[in-house]
Amino acid sequence: MSSPPPVPHSIGEFVQGYEGARTLRAFRCPSCGKVAATWGLACSGCGHRPLEETTLGPRGRIVAGTIVAVAADEFVNDAPYAYVLVELEGGGQVSGWMPNVRSEAEIAPGTRVRFTSSYKPGLQFELDPEGGPDTPVASP
Repeated sequence: MSSPPPVPHSIGEFVQGYEGARTLRAFRCPSCGKVAATWGLACSGCGHRPLEETTLGPRGRIVAGTIVAVAADEFVNDAPYAYVLVELEGGGQVSGWMPNVRSEAEIAPGTRVRFTSSYKPGLQFELDPEGGPDTPVASP
């Protein structure tokens, strides 16, 4: 049985990248080009390994979202808020939360957002003042 491929960082370092350093790390497959914004050892598209580490831009567009009215303890003072799936510039999709969003109309698919720093765990996004739903997201 072969050993797992070397990885450029641990899962903890991956999470610390966006929670502490405010960097969105990802992996790009050198074989098929798929970008995964979640930690992994092999490409979920073609199974190739090892993967190459890359950094993603902070901007993207909402793919889907919902309003959370009943929140976990850490977010109870922020409810209601939005929980969104974001397609990032350069590839990869991540989920995160958006404070101060009260209706689904504010998080319509295609709405441009950007990653922002937060004192809360996880990824936080805000509306991108430089673009609306009709502004295309740059692709690689």
